[in-house]
Amino acid sequence: MKITKISHKTITIEPIVSFKIASSDDTRTDTIIVKVETDAGVTGYGESQPSKVVTGNNIEDVTNFLTEMDNTLKGENPLNIGRIHEIMNRQYKGKTAGKAGIDLALYDILGKHTGLPVYQLLGGSSNQVESDMTIGIDEPKEMAKLARQYVDEGFNILKIKVGLNAKDDIEAIRLIREEVGPDISLRVDANQGYYKKQAVHVLNEFYKYGVEEVEQPVPYWDYEGMKFIKDNVTQQIMMDESVLSPQDAFRAIKEEACDIINIKLMKSGGIYPALQINAIAQAAGLQCMVGCMSESRIGIAAGAALAASQKNITYADLDSYRMSKEVPGIKSDFTQEGGIMTLSEKPGLGLDIDLEF
Repeated sequence: MKITKISHKTITIEPIVSFKIASSDDTRTDTIIVKVETDAGVTGYGESQPSKVVTGNNIEDVTNFLTEMDNTLKGENPLNIGRIHEIMNRQYKGKTAGKAGIDLALYDILGKHTGLPVYQLLGGSSNQVESDMTIGIDEPKEMAKLARQYVDEGFNILKIKVGLNAKDDIEAIRLIREEVGPDISLRVDANQGYYKKQAVHVLNEFYKYGVEEVEQPVPYWDYEGMKFIKDNVTQQIMMDESVLSPQDAFRAIKEEACDIINIKLMKSGGIYPALQINAIAQAAGLQCMVGCMSESRIGIAAGAALAASQKNITYADLDSYRMSKEVPGIKSDFTQEGGIMTLSEKPGLGLDIDLEF
């Protein structure tokens, strides 16, 4: 089997809820759908969702990369996923969102070729995963009202964005806990919004309201600050923007900078390097989360397959598709009731794509 063509299409994902975070407040997001065709008639689909803040790439960077990879990877065996990553990495440092789009399409092809869903190809720990639901930064009363809505929809885990105003953050967490009661799990994500001593103070206030995990409280480069916070609070501390690669994961573990690592396919460059990050974390006794940015159902299906397949991945934040309008021409066979996602048993990623490329 050989790759005959790699094509891509940029689409806009439009949100249906306000979603402001400490590092940005974008109201709409462009994403890129990737199509990999083969001479065996098997076609795979992936997604590239770049972010200047997280991956350092924009849409133009990624589309240029994908155009070049159409020439570079033509004739390669799509089942040789490790080799294709070697080629992409040798030619370009970074470009992780672009690499992820190709990687996801290759795993879709591999699943279709073998007749297996991707979660089984990756290890098959389970066909289900429980995701949280995220609440963006807003007036504290509005955040509490949205928390109530999500709990009524069946979510047992809420992720609350914080990091712009410590006083408002504490008030929002207080009101959310008051609104949803004691049995709902709360975690927060500061998106690098605090400095280390401030973070310790705020996190200790959060602890009064049962916040269990805290994600990326300080800037991505501040590993020392992350360790300081981890050593001075009760909650589990999670790294997100700090860990893009297996090498970053190794450094985080070596410097004892976190308790949990958030793996995102757009950061890591796809499933293949994401598995390496998880293996490194698992060997060191750290658990992982699979998170998302603003992907469509394509990226979410791939993230869910990874999360469900690995026992060490005990957290999931795969909610972006629920906060935006459905994209015409993109369907997936996974289902969701409340926070419980049940994966498709169809070969590959379980996608039904009807788009003109």
